[in-house]
Amino acid sequence: MTGRRLAWFVGRRLVALALLLLGLSFLIFSLMYLAPGSPEQVLLGARPASPELVASLRARFHLDEPFLEQYRLWLTGALHFDFGESARTGRSVTETIEAKLGMTAFLVLYASLVAVLAGIPLGVLAAVRKRTLVDRGIVGLSVLGVSAPAFVTGIVLLYVFAVQLGWFPTYGSGSGFGDRLWHLTLPALALALTALALVVKLTRTAMAEVLDQDYIAFALARGVPLRRVLVHHALRNAMVPIVTVAGAVLTVVLTGTLLVESTFALPGLGTLLVNAVQDKDVPMLQGVALLLAAVIVLVNLAVDVIYTLIDPRIAYGEGARS
Repeated sequence: MTGRRLAWFVGRRLVALALLLLGLSFLIFSLMYLAPGSPEQVLLGARPASPELVASLRARFHLDEPFLEQYRLWLTGALHFDFGESARTGRSVTETIEAKLGMTAFLVLYASLVAVLAGIPLGVLAAVRKRTLVDRGIVGLSVLGVSAPAFVTGIVLLYVFAVQLGWFPTYGSGSGFGDRLWHLTLPALALALTALALVVKLTRTAMAEVLDQDYIAFALARGVPLRRVLVHHALRNAMVPIVTVAGAVLTVVLTGTLLVESTFALPGLGTLLVNAVQDKDVPMLQGVALLLAAVIVLVNLAVDVIYTLIDPRIAYGEGARS
């Protein structure tokens, strides 16, 4: 694909995703008006109301302005990473998110790597041993993994490996790379098991289709080693659907952190969002929700770009016809 074609494709996707994010930001801002009570009551949270405080809130959040003007001012602040102040603590929402972001990013990347690095080989093995006991066992375990919610898996792992065996800590995120890796192993496994099932399923399906092609049978008949056929021919041609599931893995893991972090008492964005919902802290809820939406949108954009690099026909709109 030429650079101009790629730039045109990415430009179109950027416009579409920007419009999607704009729509999501409007819905997220509307949470303040969808919540029970007046906007002032929502912003006050658990704090006692006084005429001076109510007047200060109305001025700070431009509540005397029309709704669309309020949204415009809020969106302008959000574009500059200014989400206002927490209704519960009074701290800057942006600073609070920054303090929690590192732990969640580490956990998401850890779980995603486990899911992808374990899921692809298992999916390939299931495809190679199709309709055998190995295939049925891998598929059965995958179904079990995707059926169990991540937080339930987390509770089981926590009870067995932390409480009973004492191999891992029961709570906390650790300090330093090695200690954090140890503390986050059980939460990462809880998140990865659900995502791993998706990786195994799509990898197996994609590899099975490729392995049924005539050129694979021809290569094997010529005496090409199975490992070379799998790596250099089958896996390469199955990469597009595998990349698809890699993007889905990040989304599944990111949404799963909301409850898994609470299960393991981890001070991340998931716990922050759950606490914001419980405390009716709308400014904090808006900031975290918009950040998560932006990350998911950017992941989808990255997956689309990788698609076009693997199979340029996608950018030409020919992928469905080929």
